[in-house]
Amino acid sequence: MPNIESAIKRVKTSEVATAKNASQVSAMRTAIKKFEQAVEAGADNVDALYKDAIKAIDMAETKGLIHKNKANRDKSRLTSKLAK
Repeated sequence: MPNIESAIKRVKTSEVATAKNASQVSAMRTAIKKFEQAVEAGADNVDALYKDAIKAIDMAETKGLIHKNKANRDKSRLTSKLAK
């Protein structure tokens, strides 16, 4: 544990940011999995789940949690699954 006051504050804020980022990435993965499971099951709400997954990917990309190319690759894969 650091002794300097500013370093102590930095540790606390970085822990908060890490938790928030992990939550955002987890929500993105969950949205993708829900969409993929709905496509396999042939559910009726596939379009809504597709929009939610794309939104989650875009939000993670905007916040710098995933790379731009990964976001585009994921969205492309989801779009191709939707088209089948």
